[in-house]
Amino acid sequence: MENWTSSAITALLLYGLWGFFPKLAVQYISPQSALVWEVLGAMAVGLFFLFYLGFKPEFHGKGIVFALLTGVTGMVGTFFFFSAASKGKLSVVVSLTALYPLISIFLAVLLLHEQISLRQFGGVVCAILSIYLLTS
Repeated sequence: MENWTSSAITALLLYGLWGFFPKLAVQYISPQSALVWEVLGAMAVGLFFLFYLGFKPEFHGKGIVFALLTGVTGMVGTFFFFSAASKGKLSVVVSLTALYPLISIFLAVLLLHEQISLRQFGGVVCAILSIYLLTS
């Protein structure tokens, strides 16, 4: 396997758990409380990298702005994910929200001028169709 593949598979497994744990959390606490506790968990990971591994963050204005925007959009999105998980079937909520790469693909093509192949475009069309199938 290539270097990125093992990282991607690990991320897949962790994101799978990330998508499952909120349903358990919101059975006991509100989506707002769950978000706060998730942020504290994320901060613990960040502090681990910062202090225990002796990491020294890099400073570049644009990089910091985009990293902060990543955090803000991720946390606001997570709040809405918790809210949806508290009200809907987890299997549908996770599947629907897992289609977020459609937004990333659209932005990468539009703003970064990335090319997608005909096969990849077919995958995008199937993903869009899956939204209809999941929600109807």
